[in-house]
Amino acid sequence: MLPARWIRRTLVAPLLPVLTVLLLVSLPITLVVAAVASTFLPGRWRGLRVLAFLLLYLVADTLAILWLFVLWVASGFGRRIDQPRWQDRHYALMRTYLDVLVRGGTRVFRVGFDVDAEELRRVESAAEGAADQPLLIFSRHAGIGDSFLLVHAALQRELRPRIVLKGVLQWAPVIDIGLNRVPRFFVERGAPRGTGTRAIRELAGTMGPRDALIIFPEGQNYTPQRRLLSIDTLEEQGRHAEAEAAREMRHVLAPRSGGAIAALEGAPDADVAFVAHAGLEHLTSAVDLWRGIPLDCDLTVKAWRVPRSEIPRTREAQDAWLQWWWRRIDAWIIDHYGEEAVPDAVVEAVADEDVEPAPE
Repeated sequence: MLPARWIRRTLVAPLLPVLTVLLLVSLPITLVVAAVASTFLPGRWRGLRVLAFLLLYLVADTLAILWLFVLWVASGFGRRIDQPRWQDRHYALMRTYLDVLVRGGTRVFRVGFDVDAEELRRVESAAEGAADQPLLIFSRHAGIGDSFLLVHAALQRELRPRIVLKGVLQWAPVIDIGLNRVPRFFVERGAPRGTGTRAIRELAGTMGPRDALIIFPEGQNYTPQRRLLSIDTLEEQGRHAEAEAAREMRHVLAPRSGGAIAALEGAPDADVAFVAHAGLEHLTSAVDLWRGIPLDCDLTVKAWRVPRSEIPRTREAQDAWLQWWWRRIDAWIIDHYGEEAVPDAVVEAVADEDVEPAPE
């Protein structure tokens, strides 16, 4: 259960600077312990890599919390926080904060990036002033942390991302303080059905130039297990044609059109960018991340921008259009990784098991 905001701000947030100081003071000892542990742990220098990233995270969070406090005081103790220039300063802070973590994390854990620069330049055009309309970003969802990598990519292109997140993420002080000062929505556990869709429509409806609303139409991280479970659910509901269409896509979950259509309705002048990525599918939990260190993987990203004039107008046509794009994303993954992106043996093994859905 998420504690009240005043508890998070007075107890949880101050704890991070304290932990940072304790780690810095004890660093000579923890370095020796991590080095010794690394000789017993699998993977190359796993203990030292984890310690290095933990130190980076704590220092970055501490500095970000302090700067958020400075911004709060400078904005008249929060009275002017909603004004454009103060919003821009918060986005600038988030841009630097995430850039430090992403650059440091990719070096420590050995993650490479292969980005389709030509297509991303088209996505960047909104930030360069070539188009005044806001942007809707519909992305594949696969692998731990992909949402934050996408937010980082948007921020680096001078876009101002808006996103719908799980309320539990407010345990992290920088997310709690920083994102609660800009347009966003946290979905609390047990929220009524349709809460997220309504939030998407409201966030889309108030966007301006350089704003970008990020949506994951699949609704959850892809795993072969979840794919099969979603197909079974469609079959049980009598939606056999949709189940067959989902079955034909091996590397993505069938998109749920409700949130995407709500965004299109809320921002009738926005272009849409579809984002596909591959390389993190095997990281579905913190346990997978721990076992994989160093990751030694490459994250490949592909983006397509669709002008608003090419987007269908009716809900039925928009749903079919979204399904078509997801089949294209699925085909892109096959083109990039080959037919063995999700081997038949993996899918068949999951199909033979009576299992619960994989953790987020």
